[in-house]
Amino acid sequence: MTVSLITGATGFIGRKLANVVDGEIRVLSRKNQSNYETVVCDLQTEEIPDDALEGIDTVFHLAGFAHDMRDADKIADLYYKVNVGTIVQLANLAVKSGVKRFVFVSSVKAGGAPAPGTCTNEKDQKEIEDVYGKTKREAELKLLEIGRASGMHVSIIRPALVYGPNVKGNLQLMLSGIERGWFPPLPETGNRRSMIHVDDLVRAILLVANDSRANGEIFIATDGELYSSREIYETMCGLLNKQIPQWSVPKFLFDIAALMSANVRYKVNKLLGDECYTSEKLQLIGFKAQKSLSAMNETSF
Repeated sequence: MTVSLITGATGFIGRKLANVVDGEIRVLSRKNQSNYETVVCDLQTEEIPDDALEGIDTVFHLAGFAHDMRDADKIADLYYKVNVGTIVQLANLAVKSGVKRFVFVSSVKAGGAPAPGTCTNEKDQKEIEDVYGKTKREAELKLLEIGRASGMHVSIIRPALVYGPNVKGNLQLMLSGIERGWFPPLPETGNRRSMIHVDDLVRAILLVANDSRANGEIFIATDGELYSSREIYETMCGLLNKQIPQWSVPKFLFDIAALMSANVRYKVNKLLGDECYTSEKLQLIGFKAQKSLSAMNETSF
């Protein structure tokens, strides 16, 4: 019987993964989880116990620190402790404990911002501006180094924006805003955004854990589709059984708003800019997405 350790098992992606991983599961969590054997550890304030990985065959590392509302520069040490220090400690414990496979769910932010009009792949390493992306990239590099030195199978997944039932973050905010009537009808700007259903992401995670061709590699995971922000808006209207407005807020009003401050400009770009990625490398080892955004509320697990 194989035993897997999952960090971040109580999160949006981790819960799905824990439901389908074969064999026994141990989780690392700040609170005891009644459904699983639990290593209780707060990664922000505590060190991982030395015996946490004894008897473990595969580590799935999903936990991380992101989207904090405080000034990122003021809590950079916390980003580095959780996103970099944790993975180094976990990987070294994995080597010491004889773990065979280590899968790290990183972020497309580790590759830097895509250039406008391009679709980024794993080789397109751009300059990273924010501390979140920098710490994810540093964690990737340190993990790959530990894998090469030890011979442990190491694979890294960079998911595009993840959607699915009970999604959190900006997509949930958008859904809630449309449902309550305060989210503005977005203009069609022809921008291109990559996404992936949580079920497909879990399939990708399991694939790279078990395919020898994935050892020492980084893979971007998307559903293979490109969506404009207006298409996302209309799809969500449909999911909520809301009539799609036949009008939209003009693009020039967003452009004017973006002149107000760097913070507003960042938010406008997040809403209407390009975030295009390709998962062709992942497809080469057999991955094929089974869902697109219209299946956002569907689950097959």
